[in-house]
Amino acid sequence: MRHYPAGVTVVTLNCARGPVGFTATSFASLSLDPPLVSFNIAHTSSSLSGLLEADSVVIHFLGEHQQHLARRFSRIAEERFTDHSLWTTLDTGEPVLHGTPIWMRATVHRLIPIGDHTLIVGLVTRVHDNTDEKPAAAPLLYYDGRYHRPSSLAD
Repeated sequence: MRHYPAGVTVVTLNCARGPVGFTATSFASLSLDPPLVSFNIAHTSSSLSGLLEADSVVIHFLGEHQQHLARRFSRIAEERFTDHSLWTTLDTGEPVLHGTPIWMRATVHRLIPIGDHTLIVGLVTRVHDNTDEKPAAAPLLYYDGRYHRPSSLAD
């Protein structure tokens, strides 16, 4: 699957032990009516227990300028939220990353253990899109084990 390019998202949530987040390249839109999305998480992930407790998540669509966030949320869990200048919380408690022009909040609709991952289906309850306020950044892509800007794949 490393030869299939994917968009990069960061999923954040709040649980009893505090904020949890991880990089996910498995995001997909499932349904418009009702608005359902999905992503998956490995059973070996340090974020799995928090996700299993969560009622809702925020999914951030990363732009090409946000490789630093993709890397931060794919490393050691204890370091992901140490820089408080990078995030704030919604009134519903989930962490939201600053500078992410598009994010969505979704309630956990279904958890489906499958193989060595769990597929999460979320019901979208809120969409934040401020790309009208400033030019939208090109998406950050993951391909062949590395992050890419769309133009770098053409080189």
